[in-house]
Amino acid sequence: MSTLHVGNAPCSWGTLEFEGVGGERIGCGQMLDELVETGYTGTELGDWGFMPTEPDRLRAELAKRKLTMLGAFVPVALKYREAHAEGIAESVKIARLLASVTETSGTHHMPFLVLADRNGTEPERVANAGRVTQSMGLSEQEWRTFARGAEDVARAVLEEAGLRTVFHHHCAGYIETPEEIAQLLHRTDPALLGLVFDTGHYAFGAGAEDGDGVLNALARFSERIWYMHFKDFDPAVAKSAREENWDYFTAIAHGVFCELGKGCVDFAKVAAWVRTRPEHRWILVEQDVLPGMGAPKESARRNRDHLRSIGV
Repeated sequence: MSTLHVGNAPCSWGTLEFEGVGGERIGCGQMLDELVETGYTGTELGDWGFMPTEPDRLRAELAKRKLTMLGAFVPVALKYREAHAEGIAESVKIARLLASVTETSGTHHMPFLVLADRNGTEPERVANAGRVTQSMGLSEQEWRTFARGAEDVARAVLEEAGLRTVFHHHCAGYIETPEEIAQLLHRTDPALLGLVFDTGHYAFGAGAEDGDGVLNALARFSERIWYMHFKDFDPAVAKSAREENWDYFTAIAHGVFCELGKGCVDFAKVAAWVRTRPEHRWILVEQDVLPGMGAPKESARRNRDHLRSIGV
């Protein structure tokens, strides 16, 4: 079985991509220091400008901590054709930065461009995260536009920066439910676009009451999963969200994405699946929190301890 390296991401310290989310944010230097102190050896880029955007400076920040850059989350409003050109340009810019810092730790990992919908911007999807119905989805024309845009981003990133693109299914966006994930994969080239499988977002988007759905999804989408995000999910919080009609951000504030081992995802079984895939050498822990919420360093430490307790 392969050895798994473990990273963590800026979102676990409250650095989220959503506009208008208040609260005091932890700076890049502190976040990276705490990430290393709590036992992680890789990270993602975070919002553009959170980490240095000049290659030499970013490379130096990673190298002095012996960190590997795993990828960068890039939201694009793919439903709208007029957003595609800007999304491609932004993706290529970020991918070139990622490609410039691939040798900081000696692990020779090529980071991923993590493409997503511009989540959190469509009111109906925000209001109904975790309980989306088919009527809230894309029309046939919108599906064609969305899939074409995702492929165009992935093609440009590969041609201009030499990096592969994975799509991030995500609550409060248009690719949330299991069937929406399946539709996007069916409509896109498997040689061009992979999937980053996020255990917590999948469980929330599927309306899971236990972790079996996550394991079934790993089997269902196995050939397209190129990268893994380990995130836990608390079904009791999701139940309250359904009963109280909470929107996505309220559910996050109540801890729907809890610390690893405190929700319904069986990470021992997920890790066992990952180890059967020799191309998977890295996993990324995420615990989405709002700025100023909780004690990110201590949560990161407990999350790492949980993975150690199951042999990761």
